[in-house]
Amino acid sequence: MLAFLSLCAPIFAVILLGWAAARFRLVAPPVVDAVGHFSFHFALPALLLRLMGSQPLGQSFEPVFFAGYLAVCLAIFFGVLAIARPWHRRGAAAAMGAGAAMGNVGFLGPPLLLPLLGERGAGPVAMAIMSEVAVVLALGSLLMAPAMPGAGLRAMGRALRSLLVNPVLLSIAGGALVGAAAIPFPGPVDRFLAFLGGAAGPTALFALGGTLGRLTVGRRLLLVAGGLTAGKLLAYPLLVWLVIGLLLQRDWFWVQAGVMLAAMPTATNAFVLAQRNHAGTEEVSATVLLSTLLAALLFPITAWLVTPAVAVP
Repeated sequence: MLAFLSLCAPIFAVILLGWAAARFRLVAPPVVDAVGHFSFHFALPALLLRLMGSQPLGQSFEPVFFAGYLAVCLAIFFGVLAIARPWHRRGAAAAMGAGAAMGNVGFLGPPLLLPLLGERGAGPVAMAIMSEVAVVLALGSLLMAPAMPGAGLRAMGRALRSLLVNPVLLSIAGGALVGAAAIPFPGPVDRFLAFLGGAAGPTALFALGGTLGRLTVGRRLLLVAGGLTAGKLLAYPLLVWLVIGLLLQRDWFWVQAGVMLAAMPTATNAFVLAQRNHAGTEEVSATVLLSTLLAALLFPITAWLVTPAVAVP
């Protein structure tokens, strides 16, 4: 257990640093946004492009794992939506579903999984991003839109257009094509991608902390945020273990990867989506903050449960 805490502590410490920098106004909000923009549009795509392109497609993409993970993701999304619907409007209920189904797999996946699973872990990270970002983002946009004729389809159309130019998704697709063609990156290109991609972890984590520094958890929201956090950090990983491990009987590598990815805290993208549609913003904001705080303790425990012993750094 100490080994997993040692691996995870520096990562969550960078998030804490970003939080403190924003909370005590050591950096201005536009600076935090710029760091996050750099990570999302440049560093993270370079990292994923290189990792996906450097291994055969059959090694990085497992269709049964993808189908199982996506099925659990949708079950969590629609399950939470159904539970929340009697007490909330459809848009707010859909926002809560997204809060329980969208994990921070893009920013936290690479720094947390790659040290434990090696470069092969890029494949599960990519499939989790496609499930939780691409699919849930499109569905959430449709269901959170105002209840006016055509509003949902217009919102979904905007979401799909944004996905077509999403740099992370494009890098995953490009890396998959390179891997399928078995074309190695030239030395200078590989070193460039490695150098640029090396900045993905620190910048993403700092920007995440800076974003959390602007969020709050009101007392009246603790019950809702606590329920959504339990769904995200407990129910989601458990269902992934049941479906991928027991039902689909995948290799243990895929079970490990799926459970740890499902145990990621709620993504800030869920908050942005809720804010854009004016639906469940406060509830999702509180869930992002609370789930990230609790994940600092719960993720090492989850990793310890599914991963063989590692050496203490």
